[in-house]
Amino acid sequence: MSINPCIDAVLMRVADPSQIAAISHYSQDVRATSIPVALANRFKATSGTAEEVVALRPDLVLSGAHVAPSTIAALKRMNIALVQYPVPETVAESVSQVRDIAAKTRHAARGEALAARIAAAATPVRGAAVPALIWQGGGLVPGTGTLADDLLTRAAFRNMSAVYGLKQWDVLPLEYLIAKPPRVLFSVGAAEVGGDRMTSHRAVRDLTKHIVVAPYPTRLLSCGGPTIIDAMRVLKSTRAGIRA
Repeated sequence: MSINPCIDAVLMRVADPSQIAAISHYSQDVRATSIPVALANRFKATSGTAEEVVALRPDLVLSGAHVAPSTIAALKRMNIALVQYPVPETVAESVSQVRDIAAKTRHAARGEALAARIAAAATPVRGAAVPALIWQGGGLVPGTGTLADDLLTRAAFRNMSAVYGLKQWDVLPLEYLIAKPPRVLFSVGAAEVGGDRMTSHRAVRDLTKHIVVAPYPTRLLSCGGPTIIDAMRVLKSTRAGIRA
């Protein structure tokens, strides 16, 4: 079973449905899922508590880096194996995780097939790097050392985060964005119904007259694995429409 929505997305593509005892409840939330909700609803979901996990008696629990100590302790008492995966910071790390998850479900060939699709989607684009930024609600920006940064680079963009002096994940004040805008702004708010307060700010609306603002759904930032395929499609499509 998986108690992490990003792992759910991989598990769905490499394991037999009958092997999946449960998935994360986040995958059944349209705001958080990285897989179609209709597909997620076919499976039992848990919030990852010790009681829920132990009650299902899985052979193996797959999770992200952070698991409640009570859940870890309960799994140890029941001799249930737990494998934790950190958030991948590169395409290579994500592909490695895909292969490992597939191997642990005894479907290595499916893992290789998915890994090949991800690698093909993430093939670097030739051309000059165009200054860009991914901007989330509240101004949160992914910087150097994140998977989003790797994807931007592969799509022939230059992540402007470092230019603003931001850390790996940091907040960019609206004033800084207005004073030194990127050539392309991938806006999470623009992709969501109703957007957010900062995206709808008049100053940001005025920016759209001078720069490219492309919608970038939250789900493309949440996970690696097969989500990389969709993310690269958006990034490459946007880059194709820009003259360097």
